[in-house]
Amino acid sequence: MHLDFTDLRLFAAVADAGSITAGAERAALSLAAASARIRALEQQAGATLLQRGRRGVTLTAAGAALLRHARQLLRQAEAMRAELGDHAGANQATVRLLANTAALYEWLPELLAEFLVAHPRIDLALRERGSTAAADAVREDRADLAVVADHADLAGLQARAFRQDRLVLVAAATHPLAQAPQLRLAQLWQAEFLGLADDSALQRHLRAQAARAGGQLRFRAHVHGIEPLCRMLARGAGVAILPQAALARVSVRDRLVAVPLHEPWAPRQLSIVWRAAPAPAVRQLLDWLCSHADAAADAG
Repeated sequence: MHLDFTDLRLFAAVADAGSITAGAERAALSLAAASARIRALEQQAGATLLQRGRRGVTLTAAGAALLRHARQLLRQAEAMRAELGDHAGANQATVRLLANTAALYEWLPELLAEFLVAHPRIDLALRERGSTAAADAVREDRADLAVVADHADLAGLQARAFRQDRLVLVAAATHPLAQAPQLRLAQLWQAEFLGLADDSALQRHLRAQAARAGGQLRFRAHVHGIEPLCRMLARGAGVAILPQAALARVSVRDRLVAVPLHEPWAPRQLSIVWRAAPAPAVRQLLDWLCSHADAAADAG
């Protein structure tokens, strides 16, 4: 087979996204170009690599084999680029970092900004992912590091405690639910919710917990960003489930109340996770985050 790295990156992106359209977007290709490249790959392989369906694509056995080798080749190319860059004085290595909503909104921005300033030859590919998906991505070498909550399966991964987190019901001080000493999810089926973007890691997590509890939360609106969401809550437009630490940063925190959720998944330990023997650039970011973990925990 004649393969180039654009094909390999595209195929890995499609496999990760479960969609040719989404994979093309991640690979910065048009849908037509991506579809043509996938068809050419299948012609070269002499086998169907993707099973197409109404809800996206899944890997065939041949596709899974190609993906395994594609990841290995992409890893080797990145390692070669980083090593040659060291010799040539060239710029960048890239570390793929995933984080759940709480970590990404509350604790990582300043730490990562300081890291980028201190390490001008390391770039970050930073994305929000749910904790379970992020841990799986690290385990499967689709990411280098992740910050995840303790409900994720960490088997086969190295882990270091990073921060304590708690999900709470947030409402205006005048809202009837704000007077409750604590609440169960089953008491909230009739409440009117505001939420973060529908595809955010936190929203996916809440949908899963509601399904497990046998109900569904009613969302009247989804808002991009915790600050505008909290400003709407302060006006009495609804309630939301958010990380408690988020309230420390919002401008209307004095008009909001955080009600504890009496659920086993509400208190969470956030951890940094990685595979054994990380690459040098990954080790630098890992060491940076770990060196700030205790201070972050003390601050919480």
